[in-house]
Amino acid sequence: MTGLLFIVAAPSGAGKTTLVRRLLEEKTDIALSISCTTRPPRPNEVDGRDYHFLDESRFRAMIATGDFLEWAEVHGNFYGTSRRFIEEARRKSDVLLEIDWQGAAQVKKVFPDAVGVFILPPSLEALSERLHGRGTDSAGVIARRLAAAREEMRHMADFGYVIINADLNTALAQFASIVEASRLTLSSQQKRHPDLFHNLTSTSL
Repeated sequence: MTGLLFIVAAPSGAGKTTLVRRLLEEKTDIALSISCTTRPPRPNEVDGRDYHFLDESRFRAMIATGDFLEWAEVHGNFYGTSRRFIEEARRKSDVLLEIDWQGAAQVKKVFPDAVGVFILPPSLEALSERLHGRGTDSAGVIARRLAAAREEMRHMADFGYVIINADLNTALAQFASIVEASRLTLSSQQKRHPDLFHNLTSTSL
């Protein structure tokens, strides 16, 4: 089996993490790729569940040895994806990767069949309210994130699907529809059921 690879990106505060968590609660047959990062954990985040939290020296050593499928510096911190995890996980199930647009571009070069999903906020005002509502970042950090959001959203054209997250339940239903539609393409079905397709199209009886 070769599972699908879903790449999900969004500007900070668009609700990507919540949508991904809710989707994985519904669809337990999708593996989540856990990224590595040098940023400090937020409240309630757990090492190995939300991220693999590394110091910068170790992260740079992993870059040097080619351990990352992709990596990028975002808001002054490093993020990276294990190449080995993605390759091994796709032999067993579909895989979902939360990532920024820079990392998505690197992953698509290696896995051009990846399904890209970009999450948008309903407005910049809503995005600002969500970031302030977290209560975890300083005013300066929020200002930088809002400025970066405009640049990030310019890259939505690189993704096959776009969800406007104005209502969580509606966005979740749309997300689930993307997953199911992607699983039903001819190429995906052939990869999931090779024996069936061989038997059905064989000229011998």
